[in-house]
Amino acid sequence: GIGMDGITDNVLIMPVRAVCNGDERDKDVAIAIRYAVDNGAKIINMSFGKPFSPGKIWVDEAVRYAEKKDVLIVHGASNDAADIDTVNSFPTPYFKNNGKKADNFITVGASASGPDSSLVADFSNYGEKEVDLFAPGLNIYSTLPGNKYGFDSGTSMAAPVVSGIAALILEYFP
Repeated sequence: GIGMDGITDNVLIMPVRAVCNGDERDKDVAIAIRYAVDNGAKIINMSFGKPFSPGKIWVDEAVRYAEKKDVLIVHGASNDAADIDTVNSFPTPYFKNNGKKADNFITVGASASGPDSSLVADFSNYGEKEVDLFAPGLNIYSTLPGNKYGFDSGTSMAAPVVSGIAALILEYFP
């Protein structure tokens, strides 16, 4: 009677703090991905983003490492209401050294709700090439800081929906 239900119930969650005080350092992101992979993660949810990536090669190497270990990365598209086909938003699934796309990377935008809304929530980044799919991200009941529950919006709400569905699929089709 306390809290909320998720998408699936037969999973373990491994919280890994990769972002210190809102500064997404590429080295920290790469280390966090490798840590999660090395400690048994099958799906990594990443709900952060930034407009530049000076150490993108480190993140690319970590994504490749996850790819070799069959680990899926689900990434929120971020909340700048921008077309990320034309504006940088990192991390991306495209490798800097050759432009190829990682096979294990899904970028998720936030969808709106209601009959009078557009598909894309007004805050969500979008892009025909860069965003793979949209999931509910508006007024999602979830955990909040301070050991509380409430409603929040963002691609950080949408990406976990996709991660949960991926976990459910993996549960039935390992």
